[in-house]
Amino acid sequence: MENKNLTDFFSIINNYFEKDKQPNKEVIKYLNPEELKEKIDFKIKEEGENINSILDFIRNYLTYNVKTDSKQFFNQLYGGNNIPAFYGEVVTTLTNTSAYTYEVAPLAMIIEKMLINKMCNFVGFEDGDGTFGTGGSNSNMIAMLSARNRLDMDIKNKGMYNVPQLRAFVSDQAHYSHETSANLLGIGKNNLIKVKSDKNGKMIIEELEKEIIKAKNEGALPFFISATAATTLLAAIDPLEEIAAIAQKYNIWFHIDGAFGGSFHLSRKHRHLLKGAHLADSFSWNPHKLMNIPLVCSVFLVKDKNRLKKNLTNLNTDYLFHDNEGACDLGTQSLQCGRKVDTLKLFTAWKFHGDAGYEKRIDKLFQIAEYVEKRVNESPILELQAERQTLTVCFRYVPKIKTDLNEFNINLRENLRRTGKSLVNYGYIGKDATIRFINVNPDASETDIDAFFEYMLEEANNMENKLIRNC
Repeated sequence: MENKNLTDFFSIINNYFEKDKQPNKEVIKYLNPEELKEKIDFKIKEEGENINSILDFIRNYLTYNVKTDSKQFFNQLYGGNNIPAFYGEVVTTLTNTSAYTYEVAPLAMIIEKMLINKMCNFVGFEDGDGTFGTGGSNSNMIAMLSARNRLDMDIKNKGMYNVPQLRAFVSDQAHYSHETSANLLGIGKNNLIKVKSDKNGKMIIEELEKEIIKAKNEGALPFFISATAATTLLAAIDPLEEIAAIAQKYNIWFHIDGAFGGSFHLSRKHRHLLKGAHLADSFSWNPHKLMNIPLVCSVFLVKDKNRLKKNLTNLNTDYLFHDNEGACDLGTQSLQCGRKVDTLKLFTAWKFHGDAGYEKRIDKLFQIAEYVEKRVNESPILELQAERQTLTVCFRYVPKIKTDLNEFNINLRENLRRTGKSLVNYGYIGKDATIRFINVNPDASETDIDAFFEYMLEEANNMENKLIRNC
């Protein structure tokens, strides 16, 4: 490929970033699937195509893809731009090394070890360790694997044949990946007990202990408790210190799923929300969420620095791990073999922003959440449906005319999405549909929030007027 092609490519990228400066950048230029297939050529041809055709496709991809960097993207637990991290991602792809040995990825090995130590220090694991993986779901699985293998080191060699029935415990608001983990590890979905949560979405301690005692009375062996630090719907944080006490009482592995809330550690004002994290045996943390690192960037941390290597069987890998540099081959403690270098983008971003810069970014997110809550509470036609605990605000629009509130609010969200003006998600609190507003973009301002409410209320008013006309 000629230098001119690279120049053209980066010109496209630069134009994409320039559009970020537009105050009303649409979240998506919406087309339905059939329209999109008609608009863009997705066929792969026998003889291939020239590079200009590929550049045209990239232009189309950037035009019609969801703009997760838009200041009106409030849909998922990630979003926003982080230019230093983008630089790191580009260099990672350019160098194309695998993060398993110092021999092929020397800088990546040093960076990963440094970042793990830094993040362990934030959590409070004084002599801990960790590994970067494929996401929070992967981290939760490694946590359950660690708990299982701690019971009996022979499980990894002999399997589950002579092991008592194992029971794991999570909140009924916990991430669905725990079910997947129970399936993959031979625990079984029915042995994953979903403990009741209170009205704020927090695990009820008395219910947890009741379920543990019930399991023991049934002859099962309780081995794993996972608390959540910021649930997906309400961003609730389970009572970490109390759960730690229960885990210690019954000698159960205590994991914290901090995929979303782990970054609260970066703020001196808000890290108290994670009080008790240091008491856990393991902790998951996704920088691709609140630290705005490009997907995927996820770390799993353990208090016992030797735990990860104990999880693995003996590695017959003299073709790969030579250990020439002395304990620098971090692939020996990962479940993966080939691993993308997901650490460079985090390193470049953290090196640029520093601890203080990230603290300001996290604090800004809380300020925005408080402002959203204020806007809802001040509106006579919006109803707050749950107490705001951290960054998520759950609310709904209440029309003057009698109608199905669930249907109205889901349609309101959908109509807003298709206009391309704003993208926000929804969920259910009990049987009630709720608009789940979550902003993780520290560049968003109160002006952007005002624009969201303007778009939403305008669309809701149009929908309500249409209902009145049809009555």
